[in-house]
Amino acid sequence: MIKRTTEAFLEFIKSEQAGGVTLIFCVIVSLIIANTSANENFARLLASTFGYESGALHLKYSLLNWINDGLMAIFFFLIGLEIKNEIIDGHLSSFKIAAVPIFAAVGGAIVPALIYFAFNHGQTTNAGWAIPMATDIAFALGVLSLLGKLVPASLKVLLSTLAVVDDLLAIVIIAIFYSTTLHWLYLAIALGIFLLLLLMNKLGVKHLAFYLIPGIVLWYFIHHSGIHATIAGVLTALAIPVSSKKGPILSKLAHQLNTPVNFIIMPVFALANTNIHFEAGMVNGVFGILGLGIILGLLFGKPLGVMFFAWLTVKLKIGSLPDQLSWKHIAGMGMLAGIGFTMSIFISLLSFGSSVYNTEAKFAILIASIAAGVLGFVYLRSVLIVNKKSRH
Repeated sequence: MIKRTTEAFLEFIKSEQAGGVTLIFCVIVSLIIANTSANENFARLLASTFGYESGALHLKYSLLNWINDGLMAIFFFLIGLEIKNEIIDGHLSSFKIAAVPIFAAVGGAIVPALIYFAFNHGQTTNAGWAIPMATDIAFALGVLSLLGKLVPASLKVLLSTLAVVDDLLAIVIIAIFYSTTLHWLYLAIALGIFLLLLLMNKLGVKHLAFYLIPGIVLWYFIHHSGIHATIAGVLTALAIPVSSKKGPILSKLAHQLNTPVNFIIMPVFALANTNIHFEAGMVNGVFGILGLGIILGLLFGKPLGVMFFAWLTVKLKIGSLPDQLSWKHIAGMGMLAGIGFTMSIFISLLSFGSSVYNTEAKFAILIASIAAGVLGFVYLRSVLIVNKKSRH
């Protein structure tokens, strides 16, 4: 019995659904903690500081900061590896193939931002304009995977590519719009380290330690430069060699990081940042300009932007849809792209810090992401079942 249980658990860990299910579990646990007597102790734990600090070195932060700036840098490191892998030898290597998900991702970022801006322009909540632009890769693919063998492989590829491009856009937005006052000396040192990493790649240095150790130092200087520290993860990833004489490096490293990122880093982030304490009047906040901007941006802006820009790409003959897919599939993909969740929460933290706006934003993100996931799942399931019946 123990052997069967262990085998079943290992099989679940390897499944595509596992990451999404684990995230959902951590979200539920975080919400329970936030609304019980355990909340005070949990908040105290997240506020506790540790690390090292001296006159020249500052590495002492709260546990919450270590999670959001440290662990999330590893998450963005993995995203960077996946982006580079797709560009060199994947679905982003041919522009014709990648055009539809690339432009769909751009549309799925622009339209939600415009909707949010329309509600919040000139208000104190205007800083959160990028919140509904994000797509949560783990959750979106997790929901799609729940449909099992009904899902065409090309639809998974399209949604994966869209999510990767979406994250790339989020990285650029964070670097440009959500950085604090720049400290040019730290920024210059960080740039020097990044150029050194690129030079080592050019010279054929293959050992990972020569990239990962300077990458940690790069994280430190970027963290103190005023640009969000997670950008260091992406920059380090872009410098990693693709392969060596012993075999692939880039794809192997990405594969090795998938499990700790999906089952440790993202769940811990969700546990620490979804702790929404439900209060009377919070529901009313959902119908305010902040809540409406986020919910309408994710629920309607995402699918609308994805559909229109994908259609425009095909209409202008810049790209084409895979043979297996129809516009109904693209509409369903757009709905799933409205699952902002962890990425949207991350941007809301950068936008509003620990203010009451952040609590309202997280609640709106939670509602919109759940609704987008359910609607996307139900709609795609009906489309895929009809398609299956028509083939038989």
